[in-house]
This record gives sequence, C-alpha cells and structure tokens, in this order.
Amino acid sequence: MATSINKLTKGALKMQLETTKQMIVLATNGFGLVAALAWNNVVQDAVNTYIKPFLPNGSGLVSLLIYALLVTVLAVGITVQLTALKDRLEKSMLEKEGNET
Repeated sequence: MATSINKLTKGALKMQLETTKQMIVLATNGFGLVAALAWNNVVQDAVNTYIKPFLPNGSGLVSLLIYALLVTVLAVGITVQLTALKDRLEKSMLEKEGNET
C-alpha cells in the first residue's frame, strides 16, 4: 500500500515539475516576443530616422529591405554569440564533472 502512495506522490511531483517547466518556457517565450516587438519598433524608427531621409521619395521597398537586413544581421549575430556562450558553459561543466570523479 505504501509503495503505491509513493508512486502516486512521485508521479504527482513529476507532473508538477513538468508543468512548471512548461510554464517557464511559455512565460520566457511570451516575454521574448514582447522584447522582439519592442526592438522591432526601435530598428524601424532608426531606419526611418537615419536612413530613409537619404533615399529618394517612394523608396519604401529599399528602406524595408535595409530594415530586414539589419534585423537578420542582429538575429544571426546574437544567435551565434548565445550558442558560443552555451558551448563554453557546457564544456566548463563537463570539465568540472570530469575533475570530480
């Protein structure tokens, strides 16, 4: 009898942990979207303020292309840097685990 209660408790705790992990992922993604939209406005405003005045009238497509290129360069650069950071942290963790044994 006690074994089934322990299994139920472990199962309930596991479910609670998985639910909490998913809530963290959803909250992080939600805030990430809000941050991305805020940066979207910043980059658009920068293009409109500093680049568009130097382009001829009616060159909306060119300014949109410049905007898209800027966002792409930012996204790729940030992704590369974050991936490198993750790799360094994983390597450090593996080295530390190897030293403990």
